[in-house]
Amino acid sequence: GRLFYNEDLSGFNFQTVRARLDKVLDDIRGQSHERDPAGIYIGSTSVDNVLPGFRSENDLRIEGQDPLVFIWLGNHSRIAAHFDLPDNIACCVAGKRRFTLFPPAEIGNLYPGPIDFTPAGQIISLVDFDNPDFDRYPRFEQALNAARVADLEPGDALYVPSMWWHHVEGMDILNVLINYWWRRVPDYMDTPVNVLEYALLCLKDLPRPQREAWRAIFDFYVFDFEPDSIGHIPENRRGALAPMDENAARRLRGQLLRKLNR
Repeated sequence: GRLFYNEDLSGFNFQTVRARLDKVLDDIRGQSHERDPAGIYIGSTSVDNVLPGFRSENDLRIEGQDPLVFIWLGNHSRIAAHFDLPDNIACCVAGKRRFTLFPPAEIGNLYPGPIDFTPAGQIISLVDFDNPDFDRYPRFEQALNAARVADLEPGDALYVPSMWWHHVEGMDILNVLINYWWRRVPDYMDTPVNVLEYALLCLKDLPRPQREAWRAIFDFYVFDFEPDSIGHIPENRRGALAPMDENAARRLRGQLLRKLNR
């Protein structure tokens, strides 16, 4: 089953329910004998919540990190290409998984869908990887030229770098994946998605010359930033331009909240 939008992108082609893990496994077993089984899928669920004690026997230790550990379980499934902010190690526990990965720069060739209405919180590609419509999505062929495919069986693990797009298929009657997510930055750093959403409000519809001017400003202060570029400012007057720490992040967040709440 492809977990996706409905025909006009006004909703989704699946329903969400609360259920016990043993009930889900019974349902998957029952569907395994059907010619056209209904898709059943548990996504992004804390291992500690559904399998307490599992990590005491089966944990993956990542030096210097305290990762979030989630389980993904279901029968045949296709999860649209998307990206995640954290780094990720995906471990195949049961069944077979196929990951198709794309570098972040391929975003335009993957035809991303809506930002603020998504199946599971992340922006997804609208291309059906099983039956791509190259008339509608012609640049997808370019994305495929940059794709990397990894087939996982039980015991295999795959590192998915932060921000890399990945399409994930569950290819057996029962597929279980456990993944470990971590970020390489302090917890006080907010998600850059917030910046993107605010930029859509403030920048996207500006006249092109103004957008280009702001591109230069963002490059100077953010994307191409070098400490030497602000060497002319006394260290005690650099404010938000100084190296960020928890206290500075708290002050800056407070300033932003006050401005947003005006």
